[in-house]
Amino acid sequence: MSKEQSIGIFDSGFGGLTAMRVLRQLLPQENIVYFGDTARLPYGNKSADTIIRYCLENASFLIDQQVKVLLIACHSACTAALDPLRSSFEIPILSISEPGISEVVKATRSNKIGILGTRATISSGVYQQQIQTALPHASIYSVACPMFVPLVEEGFVDHGVSEIIAREYLQPLIHHHVDTVLLGCTHYPLLQPLLQRLLGDDVTLIDPAHSCALETLQLLHDRDWLNPQTTPSQYTFYASDDPDKFRHLGQTFLDLPIEKVFQKH
Repeated sequence: MSKEQSIGIFDSGFGGLTAMRVLRQLLPQENIVYFGDTARLPYGNKSADTIIRYCLENASFLIDQQVKVLLIACHSACTAALDPLRSSFEIPILSISEPGISEVVKATRSNKIGILGTRATISSGVYQQQIQTALPHASIYSVACPMFVPLVEEGFVDHGVSEIIAREYLQPLIHHHVDTVLLGCTHYPLLQPLLQRLLGDDVTLIDPAHSCALETLQLLHDRDWLNPQTTPSQYTFYASDDPDKFRHLGQTFLDLPIEKVFQKH
């Protein structure tokens, strides 16, 4: 292992680029290889067994690219496949999900907590269980939001239809006066201004990407794996389907031009 090796990131598609955006801001010297499994997205409506199979294949592909650490930037993948991945590979595997739980626990004042996520994430019950373990007296209100991902990917972040759908999804959280909401999908940070406006400024929205990036920094520091290079970092992108669409749409998530996306076969 050399310090110049890349950080590997995978997601079912584009959403994990929001985590990469935070990571590259915190660790600008690190090279990154990103894989979006666009041929099989979304993971949020797949069975746990299917998600696990996809994730094992994705991890194997990135490990073949000689990455030094692997970040799962997909909440549905984390809730279904994190333990199987860690038991199958020796490489350090970080999760977008775990740091978010810690942030929620620290942020809540009333112990009334909302979780927004895909059907797979919400139905797994993993986040609910982890929060309840840390805060036994917490009241947790979970809402599956299957329309959010296609709205974001169609570029409807500021569209009126997004507000109509968001109001519907958020009603249980508003009704129960939650004070903290976990954004349990990497697409949702692009909707954060809308969600904040509808929920009100007194509600804290938790995007786990920030604490996940800090956790990655800490791991690389502790293992003396931080890249010492002073030359510009290299970002390499793979997609399993329609790389041109990934390049065009991915720039919105990453907030950075994407020059080239390779097709993974």
